[in-house]
Amino acid sequence: MATAERPPVTRERILDTALSLADAEGLSAVSMRRVATELGVEAMSLYHHVANKDALLDGLVERVASEALDESMAAAARQGAASDDWRAAVRTRSLAARRVMLRHPWAPALITSRSVIPLQVQSMFEAVLGAMIEGGVSYRTAHRGLHALSSMVLGFVQEPFSSPEGGPQMEGVEMSDDLVAQFAEHFPYTAAMVGAELHSDDEATLGWCDSQTEFEFTLGLLLDGLERAAKAGE
Repeated sequence: MATAERPPVTRERILDTALSLADAEGLSAVSMRRVATELGVEAMSLYHHVANKDALLDGLVERVASEALDESMAAAARQGAASDDWRAAVRTRSLAARRVMLRHPWAPALITSRSVIPLQVQSMFEAVLGAMIEGGVSYRTAHRGLHALSSMVLGFVQEPFSSPEGGPQMEGVEMSDDLVAQFAEHFPYTAAMVGAELHSDDEATLGWCDSQTEFEFTLGLLLDGLERAAKAGE
């Protein structure tokens, strides 16, 4: 009887296998050798599609980020594009992203460990930012709100934007003027916020995103909510 032909090894199959391993046994179970074993091939055959383990982990981040983006977009579509309630829009997208993080509880720690923010994550920030700006929120408040959402709700990264020092960065490479223009075309709200939020040289900050300022703003939001709950007898 003829032996069934084994499906070819592809990057998609490699990432599918790595994702299943991480979900079932935790991220520590993911290695090039283990993924190859699960696929029934030699580890060396993986290197034709994934350069090394770092590339494998970056692929996992990309996969989870894509899932979160797709789910948040679907949730927003179900809510209806006609909704002008920015709080409802932000809540819907945030809860959708959280559902994905709960399905992959190892993902937030991995994502925060990577040096590159996937475009899918940036697209989520752009959608949330756009909802706030179109709802009348200032870029200053929206910027600070994204810090709170990215680290406490979405569970992606502590700093949702690359430093503009020397120009925006994409995969560790300084972007040319053409790439900056393309970034602004794809993420107009983000680009406008960066322009609005750049601090002058004489401002006492620790960087273009002052972590102390963002921390105090987030702390204030939490305290305001706790105070309202206390007054309501909750």
